[in-house]
Amino acid sequence: MNTGTVKFYNSTKGFGFITPDEGGRDAFVHVTALERAGIAGLGDGQKVSYDLENGRDGRESAINLQLA
Repeated sequence: MNTGTVKFYNSTKGFGFITPDEGGRDAFVHVTALERAGIAGLGDGQKVSYDLENGRDGRESAINLQLA
């Protein structure tokens, strides 16, 4: 499981990005990942843990989110 910090999350558009603690590319996070985890929303600067999955467009997306 990875850990990181929410770079930004736009609740109106339903997506955002997480900056991984270990460095590398930011992970895309979609509102559906929050819904599956039972999380109402994310705030900028919030610490989270997550797994990554490869999306259809080649981007890595955060799944299995947990608030840290």
